[in-house]
Amino acid sequence: MSEKDSQPRRPEWDSPEASGYYDLKTQAVDDLLNASEENAPKVSREELRKFTSQGKGRMQVADWVKLLLVKWWFAAAVCFFFIWGLAPFVPNVLDQLVIAGLALGFVTDLLTNNVLRFLAKRKGGNDRWMMFPRKGFWSLPLNVLYAGGIMFLVYTAYNVLNRALIALNGLPGDAVPMGVGPILFGLLCLGFDLMLIGMKHGFQKIIAEAQRKAGAGRG
Repeated sequence: MSEKDSQPRRPEWDSPEASGYYDLKTQAVDDLLNASEENAPKVSREELRKFTSQGKGRMQVADWVKLLLVKWWFAAAVCFFFIWGLAPFVPNVLDQLVIAGLALGFVTDLLTNNVLRFLAKRKGGNDRWMMFPRKGFWSLPLNVLYAGGIMFLVYTAYNVLNRALIALNGLPGDAVPMGVGPILFGLLCLGFDLMLIGMKHGFQKIIAEAQRKAGAGRG
């Protein structure tokens, strides 16, 4: 059988079967032109992912990992620029803590939290990752005060770690076996930040549960 014979045969123009063969299929075109949000069929997110880059075997980073990296990176940047960068000009440790606390508060309010809001899939979706999620006049001073508390906890943690290393290794009392570095500084800031935010959510749940029980008792 030749290649020509293997191809499907089109009906002749004057044959009876040609009337349906050459009719234009316009229903699909009409459906496409008249499509809207009201009459469009519902498609699941899993089905949509099959036709996007997310559904083609690419390794996806979980949203919570991205958020933690953002918070850690900005805290580490504060250490790099304001503690390492200003150490030659501001030798006093207390002054360094005050400057770093102010910088961390400004960075948290103006950069970190705004990036978290930008990454949210819906409005307010990442608010639970912020101590003060509501943006307003008071958010900046509140974040500065909050950052000051974070800096105090980080400073205390460094002292505890250094004292433990001194005791374990028999080093002189004035030794500093573990200096301040961006990676550990960022991790400590992140850890204390998550701890305090978790405590806030815990207290909110306790208060909400107490209010719910009080309302049920009055009812």
